[in-house]
Amino acid sequence: MKPLFAYSVSFFLVIIFIAPTLTLSVTIDHHLENYNQMELPSAVGPESIAFDCDGKGPYVGVSDGRILKWHGTHLGWKEFAIVSANRDRELCDGSTKLENEPKCGRPLGLKFNPATCDLYIADAYFGLLMVEPHGGVAKQLATSAEGVPFRFTNALDIDTKTGVVYFTDSSIVFQRRVWLLVILSGDKTGRLMKYDPRTKEVSVLLNGLAFPNGVALSKDNSYLVLAESGKFRILRFWLRGSKNKSYSSEVFAQLRRSPDNIKRTRKGEFWVGLNSGREIINNLGRHIINLQNENLSLRLIKDPVATKFDKDGKVVDVLDGNGGNAFDSVSEVEEFNGKLWIGSSVKPYLGIVKL
Repeated sequence: MKPLFAYSVSFFLVIIFIAPTLTLSVTIDHHLENYNQMELPSAVGPESIAFDCDGKGPYVGVSDGRILKWHGTHLGWKEFAIVSANRDRELCDGSTKLENEPKCGRPLGLKFNPATCDLYIADAYFGLLMVEPHGGVAKQLATSAEGVPFRFTNALDIDTKTGVVYFTDSSIVFQRRVWLLVILSGDKTGRLMKYDPRTKEVSVLLNGLAFPNGVALSKDNSYLVLAESGKFRILRFWLRGSKNKSYSSEVFAQLRRSPDNIKRTRKGEFWVGLNSGREIINNLGRHIINLQNENLSLRLIKDPVATKFDKDGKVVDVLDGNGGNAFDSVSEVEEFNGKLWIGSSVKPYLGIVKL
C-alpha cells in the first residue's frame, strides 16, 4: 500500500487539473486584522462548532473523543462530554493519533436541539449520539441503517419542529482514519439518512454519494443542502414541496474546492467550509502552484476558504484566506453573535473573525 503522503500528492494533483472554478457574484473579504485564535488544551481538530440554548459556548469536538466547552477567559476550555463510557482516558486524553480514533471516538458534526437543549453528535466511529444539557457520557442512538453499519458518520442537522435528525455516513467501506482512500478509490457508497426520535428508526434518503459531508436544513425545513466532497458540489434535497420536488435532489452549487461542513445563518443563508488542503499543496513546491494558477486561473490573492450562499445558491460572501497558514484547513464556519467561528479538522485552535 502506498504511504499516505503519496496518496495525498496524487489527490491534490487531481484537484489541480480537474477541479471546476467557482463564479463569484459578490466577494466580501474578511481580513486577518479581524482574526483571533482560541488555543485548545492538548487535543486538536475542532471540526464542528455549536452554541447551546442559552447561547453559551462554543462547544467543539476534538481529536481525542471529547466535547469541550468554552467557559470564558478565566476558566477556558472544560470537558463537557465524552462519546463512550468505555473510552480509555490514559490512551485517549490528549491523543492526536489517527490509529487511536476507533477506540477514543472522533466527534464530527455537532448540533443542539433548541426544543430539548440536548446535544446531538455525529461521531465517525460510534455513530449518532446524544448527550443531555448537563453533559456527561453520550447515549448511542443509531449505528446502522437498513442493516448496513455506519463506517464514517460525519455531519448532522435537526428539524426544529419535528426533532428529526438528518445526517451523513461518508462511506460504508472506509473509516475516517483512512479518509483519503474514500476520494482516491472513487468510493460512492456514502449515504444521507434521517433519524426519527419518536420511532427511533433510521431511514436512507440518498445513497451512492461520493463522500457526503456537511448537511444543513433550510430556514423553513423544506429542503436541506448537502456537501458532496468527492464531486466538489453542494446538492439540494427537497423534503417538502410540490409532488415532483419532494424527496428529489438537484445541484445547488458547483465549487472549485472540496466542501466540508455547512451551517445555516439566522437569515437563512449557508456558510460552506472549503477544506482546501493548501498546506499540502504548498509543500509540493511553487512549480505546482504555478501550474494551478495557469490551468485554473486561481490566484492566491483570491483564496476562498469558506463561501456563503443564499437560498438560491448564489455566492453572497467569501472568507479570503489570503494564502496564510491560519486557514490551511477550514472545516466549518459558524456565524454567531457578530463573529465567524472557524473550525478545522487538524488545527490546535478555533479561529474567530469579527464581522
